[in-house]
Amino acid sequence: MPHIEKVLTYWIAGEIEPLTMTSKKTILCVDDEHSLSIHRLTLETRGYRVLTANTAQAALDLFRLGGVDLVLSSAELPDCAGGHLASRVKECSPELPIVLLSAQMKAFHTDAPVDLLLRKGSYHQAELLERIRLLLVKRRGPRRAALPTPPRAEAC
Repeated sequence: MPHIEKVLTYWIAGEIEPLTMTSKKTILCVDDEHSLSIHRLTLETRGYRVLTANTAQAALDLFRLGGVDLVLSSAELPDCAGGHLASRVKECSPELPIVLLSAQMKAFHTDAPVDLLLRKGSYHQAELLERIRLLLVKRRGPRRAALPTPPRAEAC
């Protein structure tokens, strides 16, 4: 406990910056029920907030509510192609990263304005998570260096 008391003393004296909570990033997942349950489990256990939809129209409705940081969608949706969904999202928010998963397309063949196209079954979940993390970092931009705090005046 002496270590904790020492840390608290430094924090109270203003020598240690208090921890700040970072806001969770929100990922909109669009796919069939089975895939959505896998995506939800994978992403939520890594600290992401997950919104889910089974159709492009439901996804667009959720997207319009705001707060989405990345879209993860299947290329094969029941009401339209995932590429069309990507185009509609990019019209409203060109900087928003979109990951498209396809069982049919090859990774190098698409006209959709996506940031990443992966073939279903050809990647590990850890690879998908790392690519999502990198896309979110790229969108946010580099972290700015913290400004040095001015020295405290000595108490009289």
